[in-house]
Amino acid sequence: MSCLLKPLQIGSLTLHNRLVMPPMATSKADADGQVSADILNYYREKSAGGHIGLIIIEHSFIQQAGKAHDNQLSIADDSVIEKLRELSDIIHQNGSKSVMQINHAGSGTEEKVTGSVPVGPSAIANPRKGAVPRELTKHELADIVAAFAAAARRVKLAGFDGVEIHSAHGYFLNQFLSPLTNQRSDEYGGSIHNRIRLHLEVIAAVRAAVGDEFPVLLRIGASDFTAGGTTIEDSQIAAQQFEKAGICIIDISGGFNGFSIPGDNSQGYFAPLAEAIKKVVAIPVLLTGGITEAQAAEQLLAAGKADLIGVARAILKDSGWAQRAVEFLSKK
Repeated sequence: MSCLLKPLQIGSLTLHNRLVMPPMATSKADADGQVSADILNYYREKSAGGHIGLIIIEHSFIQQAGKAHDNQLSIADDSVIEKLRELSDIIHQNGSKSVMQINHAGSGTEEKVTGSVPVGPSAIANPRKGAVPRELTKHELADIVAAFAAAARRVKLAGFDGVEIHSAHGYFLNQFLSPLTNQRSDEYGGSIHNRIRLHLEVIAAVRAAVGDEFPVLLRIGASDFTAGGTTIEDSQIAAQQFEKAGICIIDISGGFNGFSIPGDNSQGYFAPLAEAIKKVVAIPVLLTGGITEAQAAEQLLAAGKADLIGVARAILKDSGWAQRAVEFLSKK
């Protein structure tokens, strides 16, 4: 049997194959963040046939101050639950599992989007966006932790199969992870253990909100690929602590480099990061990054680089990609 088609049991979440559609921002939500007809049609088309084992819904803001861009999905209040339930129902009816990614943009946003000054761990310009945020107080950090927990509760109420915490691509939690933007002198800054303290508080709060059986994933910007930034050694330590805290899948991506590595167009370019994380944790590791061919995905799995393969841009461009990939691999 093909590795890509091998059944995988993760807590209460059963993936009938190892193919994942990772989150991709569509900017198709209504202006207030509500699920739109365009969003429903988009995910209906992508999930048709149930050929994708798991679909991770695009990052959704947990509070207005954390909104990354216009027409981003909201998970910030209870009014969104009803329409989100329509979205999860469509994906389930088509035969796939669904997880929703929750996020706070921190300094990765603009005042014209949120209506307030961007915030972050330290008053240091965001390397991707350029904005200099206001440094958050400990009391404000506690409020954001609570907002993550409330968002996760809504994800569960909306009928999704799990929730993913976003700590990549230079957004809020990634800003705490990275020394490039976290230069705090309190217990949230300095060593890698301090820089993930807020992550662990978020994980604990989310786990308390959704219970022990609901899958909680975490996307990590495993390297900034920049001098002085997050290293893979940092992320190995972080991943081990996240596993102990109750995370059940680690989703590997980039940090302040975003979802690409300049100058590297190979399929599975984050494979060295995923492989390094896989060596130190027992939970499944999800690999994304420039994968466009089913054979390449299969080879990465067979080589033990990861447990799950995320295909984003290829599925974005071609909704029939997953079906052809599954059919191709089933004939091997």
